[in-house]
Amino acid sequence: MADSHKAIRSSGWSTDLLVGFPDGLFLLFFSTQVIQHFAMEVQTFYNLQLAIWIIGTLLVMFSAFHANRGDLQHDNPLLTPEEKKKLQGLDISETTIDHIAEEMKKDADLWERTLEEEQVKETTFSRGRAIRSSIFTGLFFLMGGALSVCPYLSNENFNAASQTSMMLVFLGLTIFSFIKAKLTAQRPLPIVIRYWLMGAGVMAGTWILQKVW
Repeated sequence: MADSHKAIRSSGWSTDLLVGFPDGLFLLFFSTQVIQHFAMEVQTFYNLQLAIWIIGTLLVMFSAFHANRGDLQHDNPLLTPEEKKKLQGLDISETTIDHIAEEMKKDADLWERTLEEEQVKETTFSRGRAIRSSIFTGLFFLMGGALSVCPYLSNENFNAASQTSMMLVFLGLTIFSFIKAKLTAQRPLPIVIRYWLMGAGVMAGTWILQKVW
């Protein structure tokens, strides 16, 4: 049963934050920067952004739930009798099949050692925990998206709103980078630079799209 097998799952709100917040921020930052240059009514722009925001949230929540649920099909890291039988049906020699089995066992052993070294725990599936994780991931996605889209909702002057949105986005990325560095025991500067480059990449992408269209 899916409830009994072990896998790496959300370790709480910190995991949900690291997944949901940047996804929401970058998705809405990209969509607002691109769509604001299209000829459309203000309300149409708002409707599109809210639809992207809500649909994105639902998709992230769905993904978070299933990521916590895991996949029984790939739970066994070793070559199963059924898989061995399929390989034999492909006229693969026994020597090759044995070699594949040995390599899979080596990979499984290496994975177990890596989990021990990194102190990563595998836990059994809990539907309540998975639902809670999906809700928190969705909330953090909404928070990230709010930094990008809320300036437009409060100001119909999209040029001014765009400037405010960019300021909030890069401020949010900076704060998020320090939080992520604290949670993952990393140096903050490389994380800040990486996320700033990603934000700059979004801006460069929207500029290229404007030139193309």
